[in-house]
Amino acid sequence: MTVVKSPLPEPARQVTFDALQGTLVDLLGISLIGKQAHWNIVGPRFRSIHLQLDEVVTTARAFADTVAERAAALGLPPDGRPETIASAFTLPSPKEGWLRDEDVVRVIAETLGAAIDRLRERIGTTEKADPVTQDLLIGITAELEKQRWMFEAENWPRED
Repeated sequence: MTVVKSPLPEPARQVTFDALQGTLVDLLGISLIGKQAHWNIVGPRFRSIHLQLDEVVTTARAFADTVAERAAALGLPPDGRPETIASAFTLPSPKEGWLRDEDVVRVIAETLGAAIDRLRERIGTTEKADPVTQDLLIGITAELEKQRWMFEAENWPRED
């Protein structure tokens, strides 16, 4: 059933759908792991990182909504069901249980870095298929890079 007619030709429609759906899964997953870490963080930097995690979650949720609505506007049904996210999410995640503050910083920076790598690939694939979606993905990437930078700065100086 097609409710909304897509303005995109079929090959561009599929490329755009894949980029938007993958981004939706990543963003919803980031919001979930951000909350998991938020609830389970312990350590001397608890408060500042606890609050910083709320910023990541708020950002991810807002962008997830924008991405899903972009897909719907193009006649592409977004899928944010829990079973879809559970089966498709493959970014780094925190372990179960209490999480040391330095471990939270590390895993969130890794997760954001992996999501950014995927977004940069999707930016490339949507360049010709749908420049409007590409622009959306560029904006999301810029904000996630800012969030990653803030987490990476928490672990300075690094030991590596």
